[in-house]
Amino acid sequence: MQQVQTTNYSFISKIKSHVSSSVMLILCTILALICANCPLTAQWYSDFWQNEMSLSIGNFNFFSHGGHPMTIMQVINDFLMAIFFLSVGLEIKREILVGELSSMKKALLPIIGACGGMIVPVLVYAILCGGNPEMHRGLAIPMATDIAFSLGVLAIFSTRVPVGLKVFLAALAVADDLGGIIVIALFYSSDINVTFIILSLLCVVVMAVANWRKVRGKAFYLIVGLVLWYTMLNSGIHATIAGVIVAFCVPATLKRGTGYYLERIRGHISNFPVIDIDKKKTVVLTHDQIHTLKSIESAADKLISPLQDLEDNLQGLINWFVIPIFAFANAGVALSGMTIGDVFSGVSLAVMLGLVVGKFVGVFSFSWISVKLKIVSLPEGATWKAFASVCVLCGIGFTVSMFISDLSFSSLGAEGAHLLNNAKLGILCGSLIAAVLGAFLLNKTLPKKN
Repeated sequence: MQQVQTTNYSFISKIKSHVSSSVMLILCTILALICANCPLTAQWYSDFWQNEMSLSIGNFNFFSHGGHPMTIMQVINDFLMAIFFLSVGLEIKREILVGELSSMKKALLPIIGACGGMIVPVLVYAILCGGNPEMHRGLAIPMATDIAFSLGVLAIFSTRVPVGLKVFLAALAVADDLGGIIVIALFYSSDINVTFIILSLLCVVVMAVANWRKVRGKAFYLIVGLVLWYTMLNSGIHATIAGVIVAFCVPATLKRGTGYYLERIRGHISNFPVIDIDKKKTVVLTHDQIHTLKSIESAADKLISPLQDLEDNLQGLINWFVIPIFAFANAGVALSGMTIGDVFSGVSLAVMLGLVVGKFVGVFSFSWISVKLKIVSLPEGATWKAFASVCVLCGIGFTVSMFISDLSFSSLGAEGAHLLNNAKLGILCGSLIAAVLGAFLLNKTLPKKN
C-alpha cells in the first residue's frame, strides 16, 4: 500500500512539473511563429540568432568552435541543450537505479514499446523520402516523444488515468530519450579531433575516480563538466552528450548511510531547548544554538544524494528558461510562400506521418505482441482501448525532434534551410494532431469521473 501511495505522489509531482513546462512550450512556440511571420519582426527574428556570442578571458573564448565564435543559436542548441541533456541523464540514471527502469519486470514493456516507437517511425520516414540522400539525413527526427507535452496532455484527465498508464508513458519517454542520445552520439558526430577526444576522456576519468573516492560536491562535477563540454565541442562528438556523461558520473549514493544522518538530526533536535511557541516575542539564539541549527541543516542536506539534489535544482532552470528559450529560437517556421501542399509532401509529410502513424503503430504493435506472447503484461488498471489512446500521445515530438532536425539539415546551406523549415512544420503539425487525437480518444476510452 505504501509503495502505491509513493508512486502516486511521485507521478503527481512529476506531471505537475511537466504541465507547467508544456504550457511554457506552447506559449513560446506561438510567440516564435508570430515573430517569424509578422512583417515587423520577421527579419529581426531571423537575424538575431546569427549574432556571435562570446565568454572570453583574454584570447580564450569559451563559446568558440574550431577557433570561430559561436552564434546565439549555436549556444542555445549546443550549450543550453547540454544542460537539458544533463537533466535528462540524471532522470534516466535515477529511473535505472530506483525507478521504473530499475528491474526487468518494470522496464520491459516501456523499453519494448520505445523500441517499436523508434524503429517504425524511421521506416515510415524512409519510405516517404524515397531515395533522396539529403532528406534521409532526418531519419531520426520522428523517433522522440516529448515527455513534457505528452504528460501535460495526460494530466488533463487527472485521476481518470490509471497510475500504470502514467508510469508506462513516463518510462517510455525516458527510454525514448536514451535512444535519441545514442543516435546523436553515433550519427551526428564529425571531424574527430584526437587531442580533444583524449582531453574529454581525461575529464571522464577524473569524474569517475572522484565518484569512486566518494567526492559528493556537486560543484566539482559541474566544473569538470564545463571543461568536458568544451573539449567535446571541439572533439567532433556532439557537445550535448557531455551533459549525459556528467549525469552518469554524479553520485547517486550518500557518503554515509541514511541512518547516520537521521541520528545526527535526532541528536541535535533532542539537545535543542524547548521554546514556548505561544510567545510572540522574537527569540535571540545563542551561538551554540545557531551552530546546532546549522548542523541540523547540514545533515539534512546530506540526506539527499547529489544526483537527486542536482536533478531537483535543475528542474526550474530547464522548465522556465532552457526549454522556453530553445522553443522560441527553433519553433519559428516561416510560412511565407508555403502552401497546404508543402505540409503534405516531402520532409514535412514524412515527419508528420512518422510521428502520428509511425509512433502509434510502433509502440502499440510491439507492446501488443509482447503482451500476447506473455513476455509482459498490460499496465495495471488499463484497458487495450485506453492503452492505445496513450500510444497516440507518443506521437507528440517537440524538443528532441526539433533538436535532431537542426542537427540534420542546418549544415546543408540554402537547401538545408528549406528542409529544416519543412521538418519543423511537420513536427508542429504532427505533434498537434497526436495531442488532439490522443486527448479525444482518452476522453472516450477512460472511465468517466464519478
